[in-house]
Amino acid sequence: MRLIAELSMPNCGSWNGRWTGERDRFTKEFSRSKKMADKIGRYSYNFGDGWRASVEIREAEPREKVTKQFCGYDWMIDSIKVRGEIVHRSDINALQTT
Repeated sequence: MRLIAELSMPNCGSWNGRWTGERDRFTKEFSRSKKMADKIGRYSYNFGDGWRASVEIREAEPREKVTKQFCGYDWMIDSIKVRGEIVHRSDINALQTT
């Protein structure tokens, strides 16, 4: 079984309330492992400036194609894999210095 991560921006803090990538699909594929099977679901990250990202981890449809692009937000997938939630690198660094 294949798993797919799909990125969306449900809240946009732009002047017109739109995201320039809203018409595109941003998906990454990875092999299903027991560890990743536990991560299936929807994750959210609030940037604190009116923007919020959403990453959905789900099983791929049989012939579903992926874009292999994640609009520079690959760190969100890495965070989900490691922490089970989306935590920005700067947040992790801040926790380590306190």
